[in-house]
Amino acid sequence: MSEVLLKAQEAILVEGYLKYFYDAPSLCPYGISDVAIYHQGQFGYMDEQLMGCFLARGFRRNSNALYTMVCPGCCACTPIRLAVADFKSNRNQQRVARRNNGVEISTMPIQVSKEKLDLMARFFAHRYPGRDNTPESYYGSFFVNSITDTMEVEYRLDGRLVGVAVVDVGQNWLNGVYFYFDPDEARRSPGIFNILSLIDFCLKQGLSYLYLGYFIDGLSAMSYKATFKPHELFDGCEWQGGD
Repeated sequence: MSEVLLKAQEAILVEGYLKYFYDAPSLCPYGISDVAIYHQGQFGYMDEQLMGCFLARGFRRNSNALYTMVCPGCCACTPIRLAVADFKSNRNQQRVARRNNGVEISTMPIQVSKEKLDLMARFFAHRYPGRDNTPESYYGSFFVNSITDTMEVEYRLDGRLVGVAVVDVGQNWLNGVYFYFDPDEARRSPGIFNILSLIDFCLKQGLSYLYLGYFIDGLSAMSYKATFKPHELFDGCEWQGGD
């Protein structure tokens, strides 16, 4: 099947579900504007092919909702993905990989534990002080309440949990949902190491694309995503090279 025909079929599938979507205003999570508009719809279980079509059209998942941003006067949130077979690591990423040689990596279904809740609480206290985020709400209403096949990637150092990635998995794609880590291990650049590990997982499993969520140009907390090259950015219609 040609790429043009595949994209047309993806668009038709997605368009058939957009009648169930609605606009939900909220505070901008990135502090760029006063109001953010989530164009979203709630779903039950969704097969990986349809989920892949939504991802390929720039949609994101939050719990049982699929959404895209339609904020008035703002288009800063840009979906970013990697075609993993084309990825070439840079010197810094190679240093990060060596720095984390002793980290043990394992995959498993979503499992709630006191160890994970405690680690996430420390992560929230360091990354988002003063906010009302709770690990229990994230696991109970966000991670566990999924509409597609989801798993966790655990990172351990000498048996101690130092990071957890939550990812959706399809036959040809991997979708990064969330990542939290031990703030005391920040020198290891865990965010970069997590993406390197997910790229390696994709290559071993024969998955073509790794979706990294949103990239916002100029936002320091997201700048590391653009260092993975070559990457692609979704302009609302097509995936374009971001280099």
